[in-house]
Amino acid sequence: MLSIKEVSKHFGGLIALKNVSFNIEENRIHGIIGPNGSGKTTIFNCISGLLPVTSGNIFLDDLNITEKPAYEISKLGIRRTFQGADLVPSMTVVENVMSGIYNPQKSDIIQTFFRKPFKKSDSEKELYNKAVETLKIFNINDSAERWGSELVWAERQLVQIARAVISMPKVLLLDEPAAGLGNNETKQIGTIIKKIRDIGITPVVVSHDMKMLMDTADYITVLNFGEKIFEGSPEQAMKDSRVLEAYLGKE
Repeated sequence: MLSIKEVSKHFGGLIALKNVSFNIEENRIHGIIGPNGSGKTTIFNCISGLLPVTSGNIFLDDLNITEKPAYEISKLGIRRTFQGADLVPSMTVVENVMSGIYNPQKSDIIQTFFRKPFKKSDSEKELYNKAVETLKIFNINDSAERWGSELVWAERQLVQIARAVISMPKVLLLDEPAAGLGNNETKQIGTIIKKIRDIGITPVVVSHDMKMLMDTADYITVLNFGEKIFEGSPEQAMKDSRVLEAYLGKE
């Protein structure tokens, strides 16, 4: 579904990614792990169009998206979350999720002109209902009318993921979804990632939390100092000497 081919990213003299290649398969949870500074978020920024690659190519299905801007890549079916879990504080939870629809169906201009003040159009009602149904996946539909400013960190993480899921993208890039969470909340995130896969979205998860991804991912790519050092099953990753050295250092 998604192919990263020999991608490099340089920031002046700093090489953040060096000839990185891997494939994302449909309906498989793909984890990307590595120590801090290994290039995990940089590869997400390149895939989503926030950063131009220095060299290499990125394909969605058979379409080369390497030089496409971020809004086009989003429209083609690649959505992402961010480590900051930023929401609009003056909007409700359900409104924040509704904002994840890239190009909602335009309501009829005559219907919009003549409807009573504060009355939702049919398309707005449909979008609202869709957002509530999306919140149910995350078990936070009871918080639909709370303000974004009221949410604690774990709730903000869930809402920003729901905002990305509502458009039903082909690929969902999750950047450190368990960052700052406790053990129980991290397990909840792992369960939600599996739910996302089960509804037909392919999750790609960046994390430094090796245990969370070992319990969740179907396949693992490991980066270190901007280079791919391993790919394979979680079980294989746990036994690979290069992976252990990257995390634990040499004896």
